Amino acid sequence: MPFIGFDPTIVLVLPALALALWAQFKLRGTYEKYSKIPAQNGQTGHDMARAIMARNGVGDVTVEPVAGALSDHYDPRAKVVRLSEPVYAGNSIASIAVAAHEVGHVLQHQQHYLPLQLRATFVPVANLGSMAAFPLFIIGAFMGRGMGVLFMDLGILFFAAAVVFHLVTLPVEFDASKRALVQLTESGAVRPDEVQGAKRVLDAAALTYVAAAAMSAMQLLRMLLIRNSRN
Repeated sequence: MPFIGFDPTIVLVLPALALALWAQFKLRGTYEKYSKIPAQNGQTGHDMARAIMARNGVGDVTVEPVAGALSDHYDPRAKVVRLSEPVYAGNSIASIAVAAHEVGHVLQHQQHYLPLQLRATFVPVANLGSMAAFPLFIIGAFMGRGMGVLFMDLGILFFAAAVVFHLVTLPVEFDASKRALVQLTESGAVRPDEVQGAKRVLDAAALTYVAAAAMSAMQLLRMLLIRNSRN
């Protein structure tokens, strides 16, 4: 009987897994490299976030530190940009690039950027789908044809919601990085010779989202193939 963890279709996931591992390696390496290079403007991540928001008329979003490495995110419900402590207090090229990216999400929220709204809608569905999909699918794999296929189909349906979330996340993250670079360059916040470093940090972070989307898509394809083998 084919099983979701150990069956021939696992070869579909291996390239995506390799991409995910490489993306994490590249992100950490790029971040560490540019976290050691101070930005010539002397601003910290906190300073940069506040400056970009002030320049764009955003006065109702706060910036606060959060524990963890690369744990930076924007919480649209609480209207808080949470920057990991090294980014919040750091004055490196990496720090201001990451901070500018998170404020890019703030600007998306302010301007009602449609993909961001879609992603927010999918968050609860995707969370439920990620938790329920594999248990349902595996239970179905061990049951008979009738109810087994039904459970597998439910698992596929739940996981498909998580895949959609990953796909919608891509334009959201790419656009936030694009906005970040515009804010950093047009304001003169980074010098021309620092732009490439900031872009490399943002591109490395974006690659992790591409890898996550690829991994989820390949897992969904595996589930469909295993389910169809029941026929």
